[in-house]
Amino acid sequence: MRAEIDWEIPATPPGWRGALERFMGPGKTRAERRMEIAGSLACMALLGWHLLAAPIQGGWPQWAVTAVIGLDLVGGVMTNATNAAKRWYHRKAPRARLGFVAAHLTYLAAMAFVVLDAAWGWFFANSALLLAGALLVETVKLEAKRPAAMAAYMAAVLVNLTALPVPENLEWFTVLFFLKLLVCYLVPEAPMRSAAEPPEPHAAGGRSHDEPHQAR
Repeated sequence: MRAEIDWEIPATPPGWRGALERFMGPGKTRAERRMEIAGSLACMALLGWHLLAAPIQGGWPQWAVTAVIGLDLVGGVMTNATNAAKRWYHRKAPRARLGFVAAHLTYLAAMAFVVLDAAWGWFFANSALLLAGALLVETVKLEAKRPAAMAAYMAAVLVNLTALPVPENLEWFTVLFFLKLLVCYLVPEAPMRSAAEPPEPHAAGGRSHDEPHQAR
C-alpha cells in the first residue's frame, strides 16, 4: 500500500464543532476516526468491567475521580495516537506541549489525595517521573525522541510496579497515564495516510491553519 505524508492542516468549521476538531486534531481520515471511536469504546468497556469486577475502596468521590480519569486516559491514548493529532500538536513550540503535560499533574494529585488517601510519596515520585520524561523527550534530537519516550515510559511503569505499589485494581492508571503523555502525545510522527483515502471533508466557511510545521 502506497503511503502519503500530508503536513497541511485543513480548515475547520466555526463554532463548537471547529473548537472540538482543533482540540482533537483536524483532518482525521475516516479510518482514523473509526478506529479511534471503536478502540476507545472497547477499552472503556474493558476498564469499566475491570472496575466493577475489582471495585476500588471508598465512596462516590473515589469512584467518580477514578471513572472520569480512566475514561479520559483511554480516550486520550487513542486521540493522541492519531496522525491528525500528531500534526496538530507538533506544530507548536515545545513549551506548549510541556504545559499540556504539566497540567496533568492534577490527575496525579486527584489520584493521590482523593483515591489513594494522601499518598504524598507516590504523588511526588510520579510527578518527577512525568516531568523528567517529558523534558527528556523534548530536548533530545528528533531521531532519538521515540526511543527516549519508550525508555521514559518503561522506567515509569517499572518504578510504579516495584517501588510505588498501589492496590492491584488501580495498577492500570500509571500504565495508561504515562502512555498517553510520554508516548502518544510527545513523540512526533509524520502524518501518514493511505494514498486512496483523503481526509474527511469539512464544512464550508472553516478557518485555515497555515502555521508552518516545525521539525524538532
